[in-house]
Amino acid sequence: MLVHAVRALIRARAVTLVVVVAPPDGVNKVRALLDSNGLPESKEIRVVAGGATRQESVRLGLAALPEAVDTVLVHDAARPLVPVDMVDAVAEAVRAGAPAVVPGLPLADTVKQVEPAAGSAKGAPEAVVGTPERALLRAVQTPQGFRRDILVKAHETVAATGEGATDDAGMVERLGTPVVVVPGHEEAFKVTRPLDLVLAEAVLARRRANDGY
Repeated sequence: MLVHAVRALIRARAVTLVVVVAPPDGVNKVRALLDSNGLPESKEIRVVAGGATRQESVRLGLAALPEAVDTVLVHDAARPLVPVDMVDAVAEAVRAGAPAVVPGLPLADTVKQVEPAAGSAKGAPEAVVGTPERALLRAVQTPQGFRRDILVKAHETVAATGEGATDDAGMVERLGTPVVVVPGHEEAFKVTRPLDLVLAEAVLARRRANDGY
């Protein structure tokens, strides 16, 4: 998954450098993995040690960027099949003036807001307290794009609590900075369950058959 995610970023026209944030004790292993999978050498790939949380890992990745970089994309390796055109679209929206950009898709399902049943067993009934208007909601994907100074300020300002932030755009929102949504893509889904892996393998098989991906 990591190799495919890095390959998608490298192929994007807008990307000049990829910083991979690895587990603190896995930098050499990740470097070896990337080196052994025939990734293009035309663009630099740096591997740095991450932290205990996603938020800390993003901060360390930011610190590894050259000073001249002013547009940053933050991507999850759990989304290995993000189309190259979507990566470029996010970067272009930032360079066109948006301080923060997220790709997103309209929701297919109705969403219910619930009141969790405190102390109840998993799977216990939960009371519905609202039904958000689906047309106003988007399922957010990555890569998310930012002006570097805005993202750095967010990481300096928003305190990490618990496991830290799971969404960099949410941190930027807390600064009062506008965030815009651009169209996402159905193939930029997150691989978290066995069924997701089956779907990812099917998408890869189709890509290989059609364009030698």
